[in-house]
Amino acid sequence: MNELLKRSITGILYVFLLLTAIMLSNAEAFGFLFLVFGLICLYEFKRLVRLSSSAVYLAFLCLWWCFNYLIPMEGFSNNFVVYLLLLAVISTDVYLGFYLYRHEAVSYTQWQKFLLALLYVGGGCLFISLLYKVEIYKNEQEITATSFAFWEFSQWQFSEAFSEAQHTMIALLAIIWASDSFAYVSGRFLGRTKLFPSVSPKKTVEGFVGGFVGALLVAAWLSLYSNKELWKWVVIAAVLVVAGTLGDLVESKFKRVAGKKDSGTILPGHGGLLDRLDSLIYASPFAFVTILILSYF
Repeated sequence: MNELLKRSITGILYVFLLLTAIMLSNAEAFGFLFLVFGLICLYEFKRLVRLSSSAVYLAFLCLWWCFNYLIPMEGFSNNFVVYLLLLAVISTDVYLGFYLYRHEAVSYTQWQKFLLALLYVGGGCLFISLLYKVEIYKNEQEITATSFAFWEFSQWQFSEAFSEAQHTMIALLAIIWASDSFAYVSGRFLGRTKLFPSVSPKKTVEGFVGGFVGALLVAAWLSLYSNKELWKWVVIAAVLVVAGTLGDLVESKFKRVAGKKDSGTILPGHGGLLDRLDSLIYASPFAFVTILILSYF
């Protein structure tokens, strides 16, 4: 099969699966999808860093169950344990950002590899699904607060809460994809200055700028159909582009150290699932805290 056709079919099916999980109006379906995605990405990352223990799968499942089912949504945003995990995941991501500048080989112990896999990959996938749940709950609370009486709270209002949360999740994906697409096009035709040649020789400063501008344009367009103001979407887009680019570079660094071109072969023409989700996994905790902060304005 032609390589371009193979990539196109795989890409369409991948996007269709993500959008279908969001549009089911059920956060559990989207959460289950990223539970499966998380396990696959952990498998690929485990091979990249040569983590021998399989206990990371069990730890990820326990983490997933605790944060999805033990902590009630009404107290989620004020729960100390949530912020503790968020701090641990973001701290791990910040460390990996500095890891890009390490030219000498870093020898991690099995315990350190375990924590990297659980917090960087597992934590990233977890916060993607939690963001959807928190968005649905927050929108329901806002709509309830504007209702005059319980019996006036109609089914379409529940649908409106889901619709806004769906729009947020689709917008986050669209901004990431727009950043990648615009970066590829601008880098291909205008790219001259290498962004991080020691890690990813093909990435350029011009590509990054093109991706940033493209993401802002898409965010501005998406703001027309959202309850969030334009400036909030601009902030979210900026965070996603910067964090997403770092996420792409971090995964490239791990592949370079491991001597691998791709993290896996599960997606024909695209490589591994981690190759496709690296930007989103790294950016999700930053997007989570950004949206949480913006909800107070």
